[in-house]
Amino acid sequence: MAWHDACSVDDIEAENAIRFDVSGRTFAIFRNDKSEYYCTDGLCTHEDVHLAEGLVMEDTVECPKHASIFNFTTGEVETPPACFNLSTYPTRVENGRVFVDV
Repeated sequence: MAWHDACSVDDIEAENAIRFDVSGRTFAIFRNDKSEYYCTDGLCTHEDVHLAEGLVMEDTVECPKHASIFNFTTGEVETPPACFNLSTYPTRVENGRVFVDV
């Protein structure tokens, strides 16, 4: 794993997400309602839909296809049909930039 400069803190509005691709993999970077940043796998574990397009509320994201809900701080599935958790990755903010360790 290595730290990557993923985006500016201003690229993600509160309770929103963006897609981040690196080394042939897709991730989602989330900003919750407290302006904290998190990174998870970018695809829903149910049917490989991009989670950055989902509805973000507080610390959760709802998959836009079948409405599975994940807690992006832990990766845990809160609402099926997904039954596998997301992997989560360390994030840090430095000088207005979001870095992820993927």
